[in-house]
Amino acid sequence: MLAVGSGLAAGATGYGYLYERHHLTVIEQDIPVAGLAPALSGLRVGLLTDVHRSRWVSDDDVVFAAQQLMLSKPDLIVLGGDYVTWGDRAYVGSVAEALGALSAPHGVFAILGNHDDERDTTSALTAQRIVVLRDARTTLAIRGELLQLAGLRFWTRKAADIASILGGTTETTLLLAHDPRRLTEAATLRVPLVLSGHTHGGQVVLPGLGAVAASKFPVVSGLANRNGTSLFVSRGVGTVYVPVRINCPPEVAVLTLRPGGIGA
Repeated sequence: MLAVGSGLAAGATGYGYLYERHHLTVIEQDIPVAGLAPALSGLRVGLLTDVHRSRWVSDDDVVFAAQQLMLSKPDLIVLGGDYVTWGDRAYVGSVAEALGALSAPHGVFAILGNHDDERDTTSALTAQRIVVLRDARTTLAIRGELLQLAGLRFWTRKAADIASILGGTTETTLLLAHDPRRLTEAATLRVPLVLSGHTHGGQVVLPGLGAVAASKFPVVSGLANRNGTSLFVSRGVGTVYVPVRINCPPEVAVLTLRPGGIGA
């Protein structure tokens, strides 16, 4: 029995290394947004996050992810951070160039993750005409309405600090926060929508047990809601620690904004 169990584990690991971590999916989902102006209903937001360019995640992997997102023709593209692993400068330029092929009618915006060097990564992305939001917000005029897009640094966590970034705006706000645990502060501040990554969906999801890290986060992947604030967490593109995905394929997401909300 021990030999059989070891064989199954080895087989699953081999599958996760050779196949599943490369089996990128495109997720399309409607997202309820409290207070969304009718004119913004149907706005399609592309989310690509957690690339983790490294010896295990190639330029071809990143280019393919970008191409798949572009095929869905989103109106707006946001990047959720962790472009490399442990701030590895060897890959910062190449991952930025691969992402530089992204374009959308209302722009391409990015935040940084906990693996990203603020100076090098910001410079590389900016050189590709990608707007990096570091504890900053910008106002987009779309279909005659205003949409506030705000982005947090990874270590910005206090509700008071986040409130100062949001600036008391009354327009619909989309908050980019690498860590989905910022849902707590966003709900307190009545932010209607948060987009995150960071979790990799658990990366390794075991039958009957789920994702090991799931208990740390409000949701490890997909849609959640707290007090009227919607949260979507993407599984991301790359891997970290081990180059394996099991029951958790990589993804890019295309999110269609809809008026309304789901139960608290």
